Amino acid sequence: MAQSSINHDSLLSDSYPYLEYAEIVVVRHGETAWNADGRIQGHLDVELNEAGRQQAASVADRLSKEPKISAIYSSDLHRAFETAQTIASRCGGLEVIKDYDLRERHLGDLQGLVSREAAKTNPMAYKALISKNEDQELPGGGESIVQLYDRCTSALLRIGSKHKGERIVIVTHGGFIRSLYKWACPNGRPSGKIHNTSVNVFHLYDDDKWTLKVWGDISHLHQTGYLQSGFGGDRTSA
Repeated sequence: MAQSSINHDSLLSDSYPYLEYAEIVVVRHGETAWNADGRIQGHLDVELNEAGRQQAASVADRLSKEPKISAIYSSDLHRAFETAQTIASRCGGLEVIKDYDLRERHLGDLQGLVSREAAKTNPMAYKALISKNEDQELPGGGESIVQLYDRCTSALLRIGSKHKGERIVIVTHGGFIRSLYKWACPNGRPSGKIHNTSVNVFHLYDDDKWTLKVWGDISHLHQTGYLQSGFGGDRTSA
């Protein structure tokens, strides 16, 4: 799916609070060395590389110029938490709330493998990864697509219900964000790549209705740049 045509600058003219919904700004973490190498991360705890830190600073600067943020949540994995801390430092020094349920998909025995070699290194796990059966779990404790979807949607409902009328930020991972797209746009086309520090904006209403307002916006990276492959933000969910 192409980047949303919605201009994020239009958000600046809107006043808060929006009493009927919570506005949830979902951000993918900055780039890691494993993203750049095409190595599958999953639940393994990998730090940002220098490019990722620059990306985090760029998205933080952008968000600091947009409407007030009431809270910042993050996956407890370091690559997401460091990105969230950078945003927090630019947006009023909010405390980042760690949440285990915001983690990337657990990819079992594929974690730590280079993606392009995974089919040969562990063919059984790779076959499970590319299976069209969304209930297919991955060898080594990996989650199925359905398990990931259930975890992601329940986490967002739980968090969003606490912040009606507010604007909050959640820093998470590519696979997690893909599940949210499927939730908000069940009949939509495939969501495409989710680049590092891309901005995705959802509205959550009382009846658990979700709407997608901004998708895949990386306009803040025009100087910093981004990983063109989008590794980890594509179907590898790494």
